[in-house]
Amino acid sequence: MPVIPSGKYQLRSLHEEIDLFDRKLAHLKNHETFASEDARSESIGKMTAKRNLLVRKAQQMIEEGIEFKSSELPRSLRPEEISEAPQAPAAAPVEAAAASVLETVPKAMPSPYRGTVLDYAEDLENYKKNKSKRKTA
Repeated sequence: MPVIPSGKYQLRSLHEEIDLFDRKLAHLKNHETFASEDARSESIGKMTAKRNLLVRKAQQMIEEGIEFKSSELPRSLRPEEISEAPQAPAAAPVEAAAASVLETVPKAMPSPYRGTVLDYAEDLENYKKNKSKRKTA
């Protein structure tokens, strides 16, 4: 039986699976219909056992020193201060920033190829003039 190497990508996958199991558990608790409460609790128990195995494996990998980003942690394992979503900024500063960006549009810079064989500006102007003459004729 091949051994799966432990690494940061394996840990990321484990965190994603834990998050998936959290969502499945929430669905079982809130939306799924069962014949009895015993069937519901049995199903939730099985799902929780599988999730706990994944959590233990992830904790073991973290203790081994495998690096991870705190943003990759499942929502259920995040500390309280990280799990709170930042509040959206007001719309007025965004509009002001957009207006300032529009005011600072850079002007056309001269070509570094001006006067060389690679200078296309003169040929482009001649093409535009000839094209406009053909349209009027």
